[in-house]
Amino acid sequence: MARKIARKVARKSVARTAASGTAPSGTSKSIAQRPGPKSRAQSPPVGRKPATLESPPWTNAEIEEGFRRFQAANPLPVGELHYVNPFTLLVAVVLSAQATDAGVNKATPALFAAADTPAKMVGLGEERVRDLIKTIGLFRTKARNVIALSGLLVERHGGEVPRSREALEALPGVGRKTANVVLNIAFGEPTIAVDTHIFRIGNRTGLATGKTPLEVESKLERVIPAKYLLHAHHWLILHGRYVCLARQPRCEKCLIADLCKWPGKSVPR
Repeated sequence: MARKIARKVARKSVARTAASGTAPSGTSKSIAQRPGPKSRAQSPPVGRKPATLESPPWTNAEIEEGFRRFQAANPLPVGELHYVNPFTLLVAVVLSAQATDAGVNKATPALFAAADTPAKMVGLGEERVRDLIKTIGLFRTKARNVIALSGLLVERHGGEVPRSREALEALPGVGRKTANVVLNIAFGEPTIAVDTHIFRIGNRTGLATGKTPLEVESKLERVIPAKYLLHAHHWLILHGRYVCLARQPRCEKCLIADLCKWPGKSVPR
């Protein structure tokens, strides 16, 4: 009985100590003083600086120099999706959502050989389209969208791909990024299609930071000199795809390493 009373008194003492935040005599560190998981996460490791939330922005001179280098290295960049006309480009971009360009390019030759116009695609039918693109992720949904958008192109646009973003985005499976790609490649509009690569580069380097793709797109359109806008989309995508990789960026091969403001880059400033 005496032991039970002693344990109860001890528990009450610990509870009072935790509430007051003071350590009881004879102990080196109380429970209340020990940092919890949240406290440890907020404290940077000893000897290391906390990561910055946003890389510093580039100056106008740095932006000019960066795109001058991109242009010098690759004057006429092209997209990596295979297509034969604006319609097949639109279909290829729709199919590339959450898939690689290489994977799409393996499936589309047979598809486009069978149907390279909206009318032919509708005639092909959803089941046949599904069979031809079944190696691509989300192929069932994409087949349905391809047939639906092809039908709308025939009904509303005379079988032609519209040249306005609003009309493109009204098509099934077409969002702002897809519309921007089609406007840029098929019609030579100076649009910026912000995919995962461009979003990463904009935020990582400090070229155009933003919490959403639209915010990054708007900033890029404001800061990139007009003479570089037409090809900026391709330069940045190719840079993100082959150099500024998500997990192991190849900073030693980067054309703009000295301009990049990312604190985690692996080359000297």
